[in-house]
Amino acid sequence: MIILFDLDGTLIDSTEAILESFRVAYETQGDTVPESELIKAEIGHPLDAMFSTLGVAEERVWDYVDAYKMHYRTISCQKTVLLPNAREAVELASQYATLGVVTTKTAKYSIELLEHLGLMQHFEVLVGREDVENPKPHPEPIQKALEALPKGAKKIWMVGDTCMDMLSAKEANVIGIGVTCGYADEVNLINCTDYIHSNALEAVRFIANR
Repeated sequence: MIILFDLDGTLIDSTEAILESFRVAYETQGDTVPESELIKAEIGHPLDAMFSTLGVAEERVWDYVDAYKMHYRTISCQKTVLLPNAREAVELASQYATLGVVTTKTAKYSIELLEHLGLMQHFEVLVGREDVENPKPHPEPIQKALEALPKGAKKIWMVGDTCMDMLSAKEANVIGIGVTCGYADEVNLINCTDYIHSNALEAVRFIANR
């Protein structure tokens, strides 16, 4: 069995680090910082898409992304925490499945975060934004992760907190499980998948009994 996890809103809470890095990016560019709720509504999308949606002109997006990353890498570890029951979820899942991470965060920073949080040793693969041409909801990130894992798994699951995770799973012929501990609107998430649980631990317990 294989279980793939999203990061933000599924296993970790890096809201403080994300909001602070967005603030620094906008201030560095001499721009007005959007309201926090508008930024939070975009978490889970690639950074360039987030800035575009928030109104940054196409020709300036990557300046904002670079400013964001310069700050984020200095604060991400100390301003990111595991969500409740996330450690227990990963440790339980590792007892009966091969694990991977599929995220739109930068892989380098994601690996550093998971090492800092003491969980990276449980994952056999981590696919981040720079590893693919097409991020979630495209199936490529999941497909890329599965290419690096043992073949022949009877069941493959994707645990995530957004419809992007669920759509990516569906297109990759993987079973999606939505968790409501993250950033997506619960009503929308219900419409994206057949399985909904309150957090990653509940999802992992459900998978164990399937």
